[in-house]
Formats: sequence, C-alpha cells, structure tokens
Amino acid sequence: MTSRFVLRLVAVLSAAVVIPFTAAQAAAPVEIDRIAAVVNSEAITERELQQQVLLVQRQLREQNIEAPPPDVLERQVLERMIVDRAQMQLARDSGLRIDDAQLERALASIASENSLSVAQLRDRLRRQGIDFDQFREEVRGQMVRQRLREREIDSKVQISDADVDAFLAAQTGADASDRTELHIAQILLRLPEGASAEQIERQRLRAEEIERQLRAFSDAPEAMSGGSLGWRPSDRLPQMFVDAVKSLTPGGFSPVLRSPAGFHVLELVERRNASMPAAAGQPVVQTHARHILIRPNEIVSEDEAVRRLREIKQRIEAGAGDFAELARQYSVDGSAGRGGDLGWVYPGDTVPEFERAMNALSPGQLSDPVRTPFGVHLIQVVERRTDESSPDRLRQQARQALRERRIEENYEDWLRQLRDRTYVEYKLDRYAMAAQPSGAAER
Repeated sequence: MTSRFVLRLVAVLSAAVVIPFTAAQAAAPVEIDRIAAVVNSEAITERELQQQVLLVQRQLREQNIEAPPPDVLERQVLERMIVDRAQMQLARDSGLRIDDAQLERALASIASENSLSVAQLRDRLRRQGIDFDQFREEVRGQMVRQRLREREIDSKVQISDADVDAFLAAQTGADASDRTELHIAQILLRLPEGASAEQIERQRLRAEEIERQLRAFSDAPEAMSGGSLGWRPSDRLPQMFVDAVKSLTPGGFSPVLRSPAGFHVLELVERRNASMPAAAGQPVVQTHARHILIRPNEIVSEDEAVRRLREIKQRIEAGAGDFAELARQYSVDGSAGRGGDLGWVYPGDTVPEFERAMNALSPGQLSDPVRTPFGVHLIQVVERRTDESSPDRLRQQARQALRERRIEENYEDWLRQLRDRTYVEYKLDRYAMAAQPSGAAER
C-alpha cells in the first residue's frame, strides 16, 4: 500500500489482448477506491462506507423514519464503523473469535427463523443485491462484538441489595413527571481524553453548525432518528438529557450540550407515560398471553412481517389454522416451542407497545400486527386474573432494571475510552479539515 493509501488500477498492454489500446490509454491510472479513514493499522474504504450508508438508508426507509441530512448520516455511519473496527481489533488481539462452525450454526438459525434453508437464504440475499459473503462476515462481527461486551462489561456488573433498596425507595417517592418514557435521538461529536482548547473549540463550532442545519431541516419529526436511542424511561437516561428535552415538543431540538464524552445535539422524537409496577401486596391484574413474533432483518422487511402476520391471523380466525401450531412454525421467539405461550404476564413485564396492545384485548381475541423493538407480533390473550404483587418479584424487577441501566452506562463509557485510545486518521478531504487524528495519532 502506498504512503497515500490510494488503490490504483493500471491498464497494461498485453500481447494477448486483441483489442488495441493507445499508449496514452494504457498508461492512464484508473482510481477504483479511496481510503475514508485509517483505524490503527486498518483502512476503511470509501466503498465500504457508502455500502453501509446505503444499508442504513434502506433500513430507515423500511421503518418509515426520516433520514438525517446525507453528510450528517455519512459521518454517523463512519464513526460507528470506526468504533466497530476498534472492537474487532481488540477482540482479535485478545484471542476472541467465532469459528466457522459457530458461524454456520448462527446462519442456519437466521435461515430457520425466516422459514428458509441456508441455500434459500443465499438466493434471497442475492436477489436483494446483498453479497452473501459480506453478510456472513457481518454476522460474524456482530457475534464477536456481543461476546466482547459480555466479557468486558456484562460479566462485571454487580447490583447490591443496597442498590435495590435505594431504587425501590426512589420509585415509591416518584411523581408522575418521573414516570415518563422518552424517545431521543442524538448526534455526538466526541472529544478525546485530554482534548486541547483548540480541539474543544473546533468540535463546539461543528456542533453549533449541525444544530443550525438540523433546525432548518426539521420540518418533519424524527429528522435525526438515524442516531436514535430508542424508548427509555427517564430514570435510565442521563439527567442532563432529561433536563434538556423537558420543555421540548416532539420534533424539537436541544441546544448544544457538553458532557465528558463531547458535544451533543438532541432531538425529542416522542414522549409517553410509562407504566409502574404495583407495590407489594397490592392487587395486580395478570394476563395469560401468547404470541407469534416475526423479526424484520435483511431478508424480511417490516412490511413483509406485517403482511405475513395478517395472513396468519386470517387463517386462525377462519378456523384454518391453530395458533400454537402456527407459532411453532413461524415464530422466532424462545416461546415458539411452547406454541407461543408466554405464561402469566405482570404489568411491566413486556415493552410498552406490546403491553398496550395486550391490555386492549379480551380473552380469546387476536390483535392486529403489533410493532415493538423486538419485531412484529401477533398477540392473543388466553385469560386474565387478579393476584397480589410479590415483594420478591418487585426486587427481582428492580435488580434487572438496575443491571440493564448499569450495563448500558458502563458499555457507553467503555466504548468512549476505546475510541479515545484508537488511532484514527481521516483521509477524505471533507473530514480531514474537520478532525484531527485521535488517540495514538497524537504520539
């Protein structure tokens, strides 16, 4: 690789070539790709970057989410690729790997979830213009990063009884304003540890310019949802974020915020009330429910998942199919082997979208397809009963909520530190002037 990291294809006149070329044509170099960024010793090419941008744009369209401005989206995608590449390098250096046998089992599972063989999966991807080998390596990368997170973060998080006591005490004293869930999107311009005054000022000016562009662009809500944080209870978000969006209406943008990680611009996509678990000893309505889950992916779009579940619903209502058998055949949830049976569900056990749809059903009734962060569901309520909420159950819920919050906070902090330690050099002109090499590049 040359010092300028430019790949060139040089046409060479060969005696075996029948079509004649002029000497000028033979000598003219043809640029086939460029380097977008160097991550430690590895390059991310512009072609790789554009492929990922196209993939993200397609995913946003399928979810009916307005994409951010092209230059903002491209920068977000590049930063994600940089962090992903740094994680893969760390995993490789520490000996963490997914062998071919593990990968083939994962691919077989993905194919099975979509009622396909691996060969049919390959054909489906090819028809959609997706290279199977590239898809295969993407799956391997996701598996490696998940294993890395489990080793570095998940296994080290411990929640004490004192933590649970404090959480329950805070929930008991919470007022209605604390029981909200927020859907926030963000753009983060990171700052390396020990950033100079010049670096801080440069990122601040960039953040303010992005804020101005977004306000001009934001005729439609969800303008920044490519950086969506998803639905989160307000007590699981940084207090700085909660305060910044408190007075915003959906589609509104915060001013530029400064945190130890860098500069943030936030969009409040949506706000809603969150359900709270019943206190110990109080009566609580439990629901015996079952469902069929189809998870959208590179093979099955969300619209296709909705269409399939509507057909399944029609078959069940017409008496042409049994719910349990169809769940075993089509559902990708762990409950599929039980005919989709979720058992007795307490309030707060499921995500809000699922719970709202389930609560609207009478025993025996089928829902329309319901979208949640896990996929698209067809829900049926079997029966309901009233019981008392157990103190042990409340503590278990509190411990799980705290663990999820702690893991997420620690993971974000760990990623920020990993990014700061990583040598990153931007090679495209549109980035080279806006950023300086970070981490080891300052040596």
